[in-house]
Parts: sequence; structure tokens; C-alpha cells
Amino acid sequence: MMELVASVIRLWQRIPKAVLFGVAVLVQCVLLVLMVADRMQILREGREVTLQTQPVDPRDLLRGDYVVLRYDISQLPAGALAGKPAGERNSVVFVKLAPNVNGLYEAVSVHAEPVAVTAPEVLIRGRVPYSCGSPGRTFCDKLTIKYGLESYFVPEGEGKKLEQARNQQKLRVVAAVLPSGRAAIKRLLLDGEPVYEEPLY
Repeated sequence: MMELVASVIRLWQRIPKAVLFGVAVLVQCVLLVLMVADRMQILREGREVTLQTQPVDPRDLLRGDYVVLRYDISQLPAGALAGKPAGERNSVVFVKLAPNVNGLYEAVSVHAEPVAVTAPEVLIRGRVPYSCGSPGRTFCDKLTIKYGLESYFVPEGEGKKLEQARNQQKLRVVAAVLPSGRAAIKRLLLDGEPVYEEPLY
């Protein structure tokens, strides 16, 4: 066994550093391409849902050049999940959404597993960062849910205008949602008009 380890080390030492550097760069490039392709799939194939943003505590300041976003669906009653085992921190949940008379998608129910939906309903995947109970974790009566839609990068100097619109509830987000529940921000609407749109690459 020791001989095998020693021979692997000798082989590793014989590989030129330029080759190792090239392999590391190639791996990083592949990972970057996979991330872009994954987001592109969501934006191209996902079903569009429009979400109402909510004001954010003024202490939660603009961080760099992105806007902090919170939604009507960010805090929801647990419903049938209340008191049930949460498994782990950041438990995955699925929220069934349906459009209201204004075309905005609202939460219908929260589930621990994917459930069937019929158009125009959509199932969006989220994570619950906190759970109740000790030592065993359970779902609280009210859930704070993160969907990966909680921040949006904007051009330098544009954030304050969008944060003001968000706090006046004039800002809406159009998200693309795949059948798996994964979602990404597709565009921002200010007073119903598109102001920023994600390229499809």
C-alpha cells in the first residue's frame, strides 16, 4: 500500500506545473459553463410567474449593486406541515402558486414533497432556513421561505431607485419556474413596465 502511495506521489511530481494549472483552469471553465447552461435552461423553459415584492426593513441596506427582495410568498402559514419533522436546517419545501384576479401569483399551499398541479398553477421550490423544536426539528406554524430570488444585481447607482419602488410596492418580479420547482428572476417590472430583463444568453 505504501509503495502504491509513493508511486502515485512520484507520478504526480513528474507532471509539469503548467499542465496542472491548465487542468485547473479547464475545470473552472467547465463549471462556469454548466452554471450558465443551468440558468439558461430555467430562463428559456421555465413558466413565467409574476410575484409582488414586499417592503424590506430599512436596516437591510443595499449591499453593493444589488437589491434585496422579499415577496408576499416569503412568509407563509405552514398549514398541514406545522409541527411535522423538518428533517434538517434549510429543509426543502414546495409551494403551490396560483394567479389571482390581477395576474399575480399567490401561495395556495406548502408541501414537503412535490405535488401535482394543473395549469395555471405552478409549483415553486424553496428552503426553510429555520425550524422549531429541540432536540428534534419540526416545521414552525409560520414559515420563512427562500426561493433563490432574494437579490438582483443592478447597474451601479440604480439600486436606491428600485429599493424605493420596492418599499412602495411598485416593484414586481417575473420569475421563470421549471416543472421541478427551480426558479430564476427573468425580469423586473416597475409600475407594470419592464425595467430590467435577464438575457437568455
